[in-house]
Amino acid sequence: MMEDLFAERIQGVPRSFIREILKASVNPEVISFAGGLPNPDFFPVKEIEAATSAVFKRYGPKILQYSNSEGDLELREFISSRYMLKKGIDIPVENIIITNGSQQGIDLLAKVFLNSGDSVLIEEPGYLGAIQSLSLYQPVFRPVPVGDTGMDIAALERASKSSAAKLLYMVPTFQNPSGITYSNENRRQVAAVAAENKFILIEDDPYGELRFSGEHANSFYTYLPEQTVLLGSFSKIVAPGFRLGWIAAPEWISEKLIVAKQAADLHTSSFTQKIIVEFLQANDLDQHISKIIEVYGAQCKAMIEAIGRQFPEDISITTPDGGMFLWGRLPEGRCSMTLFEEALKEKVVFVPGDPFYTGKGSQNSFRLNYSCVDAATIEEGVGRLTKAIEHFL
Repeated sequence: MMEDLFAERIQGVPRSFIREILKASVNPEVISFAGGLPNPDFFPVKEIEAATSAVFKRYGPKILQYSNSEGDLELREFISSRYMLKKGIDIPVENIIITNGSQQGIDLLAKVFLNSGDSVLIEEPGYLGAIQSLSLYQPVFRPVPVGDTGMDIAALERASKSSAAKLLYMVPTFQNPSGITYSNENRRQVAAVAAENKFILIEDDPYGELRFSGEHANSFYTYLPEQTVLLGSFSKIVAPGFRLGWIAAPEWISEKLIVAKQAADLHTSSFTQKIIVEFLQANDLDQHISKIIEVYGAQCKAMIEAIGRQFPEDISITTPDGGMFLWGRLPEGRCSMTLFEEALKEKVVFVPGDPFYTGKGSQNSFRLNYSCVDAATIEEGVGRLTKAIEHFL
């Protein structure tokens, strides 16, 4: 059979479950709480058009030439200065590498660190994109449960001591899928376990600037800079179509990442990098983000209130301070995949929780997204989902 030609690494990696669900959302009659997409109403189209014209006027045909692997210096300087401004941490420009979205950052880190059979610590539930990306390198996943204030420290200690893990991947601020944020005390404890057991902390932060309530949390870099790698992205705060993200890593790691980046794609588009630079120089990014935050905060509140009015009391949800997601739990013994089938009949979709787990899964959990639905649509969609729940329960 010709299928025998495929590498072993691709055989066990599933298609993205969310991408499959989104096919059901193409029907305009279906209300989708399934996607993790930023709201296109806030893509700065006119400003990006102006930035593109300015780039061509300034650089001419040179902007379409090959460039360096590390990325545009002005863009890396902006990222470095923003880390100091927003998080109070000093990340040297030399330690920042521009990537094709933060998703490529996960892939490059896996290439640099993982052999088949190596152990990787990962949140439970965890980000689907990271699970899929890391799976290509055939690691042994060591899932660690997360709760309302962060990671289960006792479980992390057990998993790291028993497995000689190399990496811990996290989205500690407005986590995908749960929406929770690790407390500073939890972050300090996680860093202490990492220091003792000598594994790398991967702090992915695509949603951190989308805070609409609560207090800022420290970066893991504050506690353990030589073992912390930061991933960031312009996808949620400018536009995802640029596919622009970055890795900020200690020098001893970034040297290897550059080699992996060169082997992967030579460099991220120098053209789109310059457009983003021009956009950032000509516009107030904080003012742009504030508009997104205002709407996301209102939509999150609308969803929580609609659920509070309509859902049965024995269904619980998280109450995030930012980001794009809520995480729900049905009563024990109930299956969210079965509920999904009922919800589809009512023309509303969400993401069942099972794909966010690398181990036994979670039958009764589910994720809801509120970033691309207005208050009226949320009210209608929660109503439809409530009808599905009534049929289901």
